[in-house]
Amino acid sequence: QADLQQKKEPAQEDSDLDRKRRETEALLQSIGISPEPPLVPTPMSPSSKSVSTPSDAGSQDSGDLGPIGRTLQWDTDPSVLQLQSDSELGRRLHKLGVSKITQVDFLPREVVSYSKETQTPLATHQSEEDEDDEEMVEPKAQDDLEMENQDQKQEVKEAPPRELTEEEKQQVLHSEEFLIFFDRTIRVIERALAEDSDIFFDYSGRDVEEKDGDVQAGANLSFNRQFYDEHWSKHRVVSCMDWSLQYPELMVASYNNNEDAPHEPDGVALVWNMKFKKTTPEYVFHCQSSVMSVCFARFHPNLVVGGTYSGQIVLWDNRSHRRTPVQRTPLSAAAHTHPVYCVNVVGTQNAHNLITVSTDGKMCSWSLDMLSTPQESMELVYNKSKPVAVTGMAFPTGDVNNFVVGSEEGTVYTACRHGSKAGIGEIFEGHQGPVTGINCHMAVGPIDFSHLFVTSSFDWTVKLWTTKVRNPSWGGMGNA
Repeated sequence: QADLQQKKEPAQEDSDLDRKRRETEALLQSIGISPEPPLVPTPMSPSSKSVSTPSDAGSQDSGDLGPIGRTLQWDTDPSVLQLQSDSELGRRLHKLGVSKITQVDFLPREVVSYSKETQTPLATHQSEEDEDDEEMVEPKAQDDLEMENQDQKQEVKEAPPRELTEEEKQQVLHSEEFLIFFDRTIRVIERALAEDSDIFFDYSGRDVEEKDGDVQAGANLSFNRQFYDEHWSKHRVVSCMDWSLQYPELMVASYNNNEDAPHEPDGVALVWNMKFKKTTPEYVFHCQSSVMSVCFARFHPNLVVGGTYSGQIVLWDNRSHRRTPVQRTPLSAAAHTHPVYCVNVVGTQNAHNLITVSTDGKMCSWSLDMLSTPQESMELVYNKSKPVAVTGMAFPTGDVNNFVVGSEEGTVYTACRHGSKAGIGEIFEGHQGPVTGINCHMAVGPIDFSHLFVTSSFDWTVKLWTTKVRNPSWGGMGNA
């Protein structure tokens, strides 16, 4: 019986050791440590332990444990298993504990990819065919981008525009910007319909270009064309004409009133274009009094000066969309009170004046910047007793002091503005009717022709004069 009890006791001790080992493995697994293969050999009885020698234990440690260098020793209490460090190897005890776990998320690595192929060859020994292939890829990619941009533009254009209200339409139609645009555009369209030439040339001076104004000398006089506007020229008399020095193809003509149209303006000035074959005038200007004389303002190609039947001097500007004068002189005794038949700009670019003469014999000098009052005035009287009713006036080339005038009685006079001989000088008689036009020789050359001047009259004659001789140098019947 004693032997049976001794056999049962070791069996109970073994079952308790297995149970504790399983509990230990379960504990290790619960904290995330996988159990290692069993390092403990089959338990041996205490009796066999005491019998084993240290050498045997060492051989067992080296053979079974290997590099781990750990030995399992039985304590005096067989139920307790201690894991000790081998004193001979100097290892420390490894204690298990609970550690804090921190979770960190890292962004994935960004991978950059390109849809285009690079133009740089990968190898220096790339063949010509590969280079051609690369050159073909880039235009295709650019074409694709252009197609996408066009599609986007088409989508934007497809949006329906908003329709303006009647109030907004009237506001646009009466705006100054639209009137200026429309006034210039209709001239361009008329030129395009009539002529195949530079229809976009602007006579207001915005597009000033070098132009050939030389007229072929010696050409036979022949009929070219007529300038007539059904609305503005009908039943009106041409009172004066002048040519533009800046644009030789432009001509301005003044007209008196139309008795059949009492509601129309009495005075009209039309600027005609000889270069383009359109039937309408380039510019239309008008005022409330018949225009008796007109001229392009020298040194100011945008300005047109007119003398009226009432005695007023009017100034038009083709840069303005208005047809009425931008400036006018007052009706006062200090200025003209009779019809003005002569207007002329004399002087230089930096110093010039507007000279006007009326049939009451008064000559006035004006500044184009201010027409409120004349800078100077002078009475044209012959022999200090006979007022001269001037109907025409002309200055020789380069002269701003001496001039010639024609009168209603058909007499021509020389005159001077300043000096001791200011006023009417010599007299030239030859016409049998009022002088309708007078002009000095304008050619400049090695021979001086400035002493020559020509006159026309109601007596159907045109006469050539010289200031050196009182009698006419040549007279011939005009076929007026």
